[in-house]
Amino acid sequence: MIIAKKCFLTKGVGRHKEKLTSFEMALRSAGIAAFNLVRVTSIFPPRCKVVSRTEGLNYLKPGEVVFCVLSDNATNEPHRLVAASVGIAIPKDKNLYGYLSEHHSYGQTDAIAGDYSEDLAAEMLATTMGLEYDPAKSWDENREIYKISNKVVRTVSITQSAVGDKKGYWTSVVTGCIFITDV
Repeated sequence: MIIAKKCFLTKGVGRHKEKLTSFEMALRSAGIAAFNLVRVTSIFPPRCKVVSRTEGLNYLKPGEVVFCVLSDNATNEPHRLVAASVGIAIPKDKNLYGYLSEHHSYGQTDAIAGDYSEDLAAEMLATTMGLEYDPAKSWDENREIYKISNKVVRTVSITQSAVGDKKGYWTSVVTGCIFITDV
């Protein structure tokens, strides 16, 4: 059984004439290019501790297979704004699992994309806890419901946006929640 005990959030930007190399440069900028990344879906493990990127990287070795929730986006259109965001919603009871979400967009700032990814994760968690969630309301508005129910969730996100290279080179953005299973 593999359950992550720790995780860290990271982000990066890459630019290059080749799309794949631009993505690689974004992974390097995020500090995760030396790992064999395996994308997993949206469950934040119970009792998983979020640590700093510096601390998290100390647990990993180059070439290691690493599970992650990764969001990426790219453009070769000059001056086009791209964003990638990962949101996390963690229940008050640390013995329960939470949710992660990936969001990739065009034309959204870090703040807008980050809020959106947090809203997505919070909605998924709220509905599994039997809480009413009104998608027409923002996370801040729905938060009052969680306070009353004593199932308060903490949300956090990491977002990277970038403006497309003016010469038309590929611009890639990446964000991730990187899981550490061998602590």
